[in-house]
Amino acid sequence: MEQGKQIRLTSGEITQLWMQYMNDSASVCTLSYLLEKVEDAEIKPVIQHALELSQAHLQEINTILTEEKHTVPHGFKVEEDVDLTAPRLFADSLALTYIHQMASIGLTTYAASLSFAVRSDITSYYKECLSETMGLYEMSKDVLLSKGLYIRAPYLPTPDKIDFVKKQGFLWDILGEKRPLIAPEVVNLYQNIQRNAFGTAVLTGLSQVAQSKDVTTFMLRCIEVGKKHITIFSEKLKESNLPAPMTWDADVTESTAYTFSDKLMMYYTTALIALSISFYSTSTAQSPRMDLGAMYNRLSLEIQKLSEDGSNIMIKNKWLEQPPMAPDRKNLAKGN
Repeated sequence: MEQGKQIRLTSGEITQLWMQYMNDSASVCTLSYLLEKVEDAEIKPVIQHALELSQAHLQEINTILTEEKHTVPHGFKVEEDVDLTAPRLFADSLALTYIHQMASIGLTTYAASLSFAVRSDITSYYKECLSETMGLYEMSKDVLLSKGLYIRAPYLPTPDKIDFVKKQGFLWDILGEKRPLIAPEVVNLYQNIQRNAFGTAVLTGLSQVAQSKDVTTFMLRCIEVGKKHITIFSEKLKESNLPAPMTWDADVTESTAYTFSDKLMMYYTTALIALSISFYSTSTAQSPRMDLGAMYNRLSLEIQKLSEDGSNIMIKNKWLEQPPMAPDRKNLAKGN
């Protein structure tokens, strides 16, 4: 282990550590606020545990980067980016869903981080993160289930035999009716509805407490796009006589008091957009029906435009912290 620590961190390792520091510093702000407002005795330990994990991750990454003489990101600070005395903005049920959604995303991102890890200490760290996140995911899921809040994907009939595709119409039947959805298409549509419904509920609350007109306007645009995508995905499910999941709009209060900094809220908003682009790409790859692939590609272009506009707002206000970058050799040479 000691010998491994003498090896420099690769660009992949630095990238994952930098991104995780930003994410966990944002989470500490959000979870600290949620912990202050939670009333449900069963949900409070879940928020407390999630907060402790994020705080421990920040300390560990700080230690790793400091030992490597790498700059530690500024990220987000409770004293700068959240007012813990602000009125309640979200119901406890939405706070629990937030943790469950973030844990689900964390399972994917930590698995990716582990695949980038080369040094033994970084590998061990991400193995621990993955294990912790699996525990948090299960913990939040169990509470959602016990309260009847967990939303299950639709059930499909149990096949009684193995079958094979017999015609090209499985992909696209221009003259006839499109075939029913297959299981991966159902799951992706359902999860994309859930993620958009969760995102629009969170952004509804954030838009109410935003201080900048530009931020408010941008979030309202994102909400409208999210609702449109929910409608489009729901129609695809209804074509195969499958139900669409519920939304969380009722879990947002009417508070308009300053709660989070615009910088923090824009970070979350652009991060949700980036995740949507990633999930739509996966959905495209897993959806053989041509109309679904065309749909996801069209919607991806729409949210890519949103992503660009969101980044421009952050750059304009000096909120976008620059990730580690390769040296500009041409400028270095000109300087000599």
